[in-house]
Amino acid sequence: MKTIIPSALIALGIMILGLCVKWGIDDFTNKDRKVVVKGLSEKEVNADKVTWPIVSKEIGNDLPELYHRIAVTEASIKRFLKAGGVTDAEITVNAPVVIDLNADQYSDNKRGYRYNITSILTVTSRNVPQVRALIARQGELLKEGIAVVSGDYDNRVRYEYVSFKAMKPKMMEEAIANAETTAQQFANSSKSKLGKIVSADQGQFSIEDRDQNTPYIKKVRVVSTVTYALKD
Repeated sequence: MKTIIPSALIALGIMILGLCVKWGIDDFTNKDRKVVVKGLSEKEVNADKVTWPIVSKEIGNDLPELYHRIAVTEASIKRFLKAGGVTDAEITVNAPVVIDLNADQYSDNKRGYRYNITSILTVTSRNVPQVRALIARQGELLKEGIAVVSGDYDNRVRYEYVSFKAMKPKMMEEAIANAETTAQQFANSSKSKLGKIVSADQGQFSIEDRDQNTPYIKKVRVVSTVTYALKD
């Protein structure tokens, strides 16, 4: 009888130890089981800021006369803009850029004129619809003998969406919710239970034109990477 009791205690101890080891292994395994998913949120918004560089040029040989013509052109453009609702605060006039084609001793100027003057008047406004309407009507300046030069890449019309910070929290919430849906689908497929969030980044935001034909409509996109724990 005395021999049986110690043996029983030893067996019980071994069984308890085995259970503890199993629980420890299960707990260790569960801690290491994770799933990393990406959540996406996208929205289309109208641009809320526009920058419109209006480029005009004058060429000739009489520099004072060219400056006078540039001044007349700028005054006419300003009248056109103000009549369309643009304010003085939204208009910036840069100093004219003068190119002397005879200044380079190695230049063989056969153009028939010496000076090329470029003037850039820039409209910067938060009233995008108003400025877009004026851009569509800029052909009216031709009636006054003013030809607006198509801007190169540096002087193209630029549309921006500058209010994205206000929508960032809501979009982050949507991205994480979408990530959780994906993680839950993975957990169901692997016959696991979805645990808590282990880690999540702040999300990668991007703002781009919806397409080439409508640069005034922007696509705001956020992608968030979220890591979830998995349990058996």
